[in-house]
Amino acid sequence: MLQLTVNEKNTYSVANEDGHLVINDTPADWDASWQPNGLVSVLHNGKSYTATVENVDRKAKEVTLKVNGQRYKIAIKEPIDLLLSNMGLDLKAMQKAEPIKAPMPGMILKILVTPGQQINKGDGLVILEAMKMENILKATATATVKAIRVNERTAVEKGTVLIELE
Repeated sequence: MLQLTVNEKNTYSVANEDGHLVINDTPADWDASWQPNGLVSVLHNGKSYTATVENVDRKAKEVTLKVNGQRYKIAIKEPIDLLLSNMGLDLKAMQKAEPIKAPMPGMILKILVTPGQQINKGDGLVILEAMKMENILKATATATVKAIRVNERTAVEKGTVLIELE
């Protein structure tokens, strides 16, 4: 059984019982098929929907879908996640924030954060110039800036630790 939370509002219990989808203990009347153009055609209770998978974040266990133009962010909890949650443990909170590393050699143009600053997923941290292009390196999770290991206007190699997070 999985627990799906849609747009941080609605939560559903989803299970596969003998090849049939069951949502909140009720059998679901649906069918889905992948189309050659990458879209997903869904039939649910006699209605047709077109879905696009916009993003899959396996580490965060999140999927973003666009269904008939409406965006849905789905957080997935597997049985182990539910068990740990019932025990009062939060795996996401326990995960160590990974340091921000240079994805390629380049020049640090601007540092957009300061030590001690709280950052959110998607916040810009550093502007790295590489191959005559400016690349904004963004936070992959909510964290606190522990230390900045580089200075502006300095060259870095691929893999150099730029910012440490906690």
